[in-house]
Amino acid sequence: MTVKLHDFKALTFDCYGTLIDWESGLWAALQPLLKRAQLTARRDEVLEQFARHEVAQEALTPAMLYPQLLAEVHRQLAEDWEVDVGAPAHEAFGRSIPQWPAFPDTPEALRYLKRHYKLVILSNVDRASFAASNGKLGVEFDLICTAQDIGSYKPDARNFRYLVEAVGRLGIAPAHILHTAQSLYHDHAPAQAAGLKSAWIDRRHEREGWGATRPPEGTPEYNFRFTSMAEMARAHAAETPA
Repeated sequence: MTVKLHDFKALTFDCYGTLIDWESGLWAALQPLLKRAQLTARRDEVLEQFARHEVAQEALTPAMLYPQLLAEVHRQLAEDWEVDVGAPAHEAFGRSIPQWPAFPDTPEALRYLKRHYKLVILSNVDRASFAASNGKLGVEFDLICTAQDIGSYKPDARNFRYLVEAVGRLGIAPAHILHTAQSLYHDHAPAQAAGLKSAWIDRRHEREGWGATRPPEGTPEYNFRFTSMAEMARAHAAETPA
């Protein structure tokens, strides 16, 4: 049986990489360190190095708040690049999340989807950082689940169990949840393992590699693929309800 967007009652979103352009935000926030290191590596090479440190640190310190985790990753990158910039520079990078921009299509698409679904966030950040980004997204979410609330970072299965239970309290069963995200590693593999359907927002469709996310193991499954949130909203509008 063909799965349709109209089959679902809740959209659960990754935020950073899907709704917020976190790669552009990270790249901008890394510029002072890159200049100090006189590094000439390509953007994607730098982001891939960030991803390796970030994923390892999330596994090592799952209860660490995300701004502090970013600061520690910044310290590790400085060490890799053999520059000493001091704690204030690391902490400034950790505080950069409010400056990360939304993808241009995000607010309008979310406003459209809000008319048809409950909208839920499942993010690898803390509550304060997400609150700072929320104003760029243009909607009020029905539920916000952060790594701070859960005590672990995606792709930990615990995050998706927490999500399913939390959305269940809204009266929505797992079969009616569509997890919507960019990262195959952080989101699609564990979402499918948790029994959820998923929609891949392939923000990097015009680029090679995986950027600031770790490559997935194998080929994770997903039920829909869109290159933007705008494309997802248009697909919903064009779809005939079952």
